[in-house]
Amino acid sequence: MNAIAQRLDRAAYKTQQWSIFGGLLLFQETARRLLGKKPPAVNAEVLREVQRRYMALLDRDLDNVAQGLYPRELLFQIPTAHYARQLPKLLLDAPRIRKRMQAGDYRDLPEDAVPRNYPPYYRRTFHWQSDGYLSDHSAELYDVGVEFLFRGTADIMRRQVIPPVSRFVAGSDPRSLRLIDVACGTGRTLLQMATAHPRLRYVGVDLSPYYVRAARQLLRDVEDLSLVAENAESLPFSDGYADIVTSVYMFHEMPINARRNALAEMYRVLRPGGLLVLEDSAQLSDSGFLEGVLRAFPQDFHEPFYDNYLENCLTELTRGAGFQIESSEVHLVSKVVVARKPAH
Repeated sequence: MNAIAQRLDRAAYKTQQWSIFGGLLLFQETARRLLGKKPPAVNAEVLREVQRRYMALLDRDLDNVAQGLYPRELLFQIPTAHYARQLPKLLLDAPRIRKRMQAGDYRDLPEDAVPRNYPPYYRRTFHWQSDGYLSDHSAELYDVGVEFLFRGTADIMRRQVIPPVSRFVAGSDPRSLRLIDVACGTGRTLLQMATAHPRLRYVGVDLSPYYVRAARQLLRDVEDLSLVAENAESLPFSDGYADIVTSVYMFHEMPINARRNALAEMYRVLRPGGLLVLEDSAQLSDSGFLEGVLRAFPQDFHEPFYDNYLENCLTELTRGAGFQIESSEVHLVSKVVVARKPAH
């Protein structure tokens, strides 16, 4: 791509993101009023640092494309028209969410989903969202809800797991490499990964059969893909089955023992020398200046394990599971930990 085209792309991309950011900010204020919530107080210094991180994230996204770590089309992949149609459904759901929040009814789950079949920590309405993770309705609104929460940066943060994979697979036959995405949800991370690396062999695992069903529809054009509804604490794969394991935004929704169990399973199913890439919320170890904002998150959204997660450094937890840490980087309000299973 020549210099003029790159400058035009940068301008178009940043215009897109600022437009989405502004529109969702306005929509958030509407939703906040419907829920009877006051905006959090943020001091000017913290706000400036968040803005700096936001601009750094946009620049990193553009630079990753310039370096060939993922394709240009991912910059413009966000399905804005689809999300615009879904946003009114979020607003219509607001009265149910508000009632649930006021009553503290985190066990408001559909009985026909048989909640008792899931681990105790999973039997709850995370984020106060209707049905928790146990309905097609929840799966339908999840992606737009996350983009709404992060003001159009969720997909950008998610795709920061791609560059380590791109470096790992460089020079290899992608058809010989298998990637497992643990807690794949509705498939947004896998969709972006498959756009960047269409010939890898993909496996997605999620505890919710409803989210797996949504992922199957979203990923219907991915060439080599298997999706299973299984528990991250007991992965249904043989030792050394995968070359790469990824996981995005899972660990903050698990108690500490479940985090350890999931990492032990990731270690087991990775081949020696295999790559692990984890992404989750920023933590106090790397974003202590955001402590007030981070501590406020579980007060607004039902996230009972988040306070513990903030203090349970994901990098050290991963090292404790036997992995060799290669890097740990912050991207806005997320962090990406890259590690390897020792070769011997």
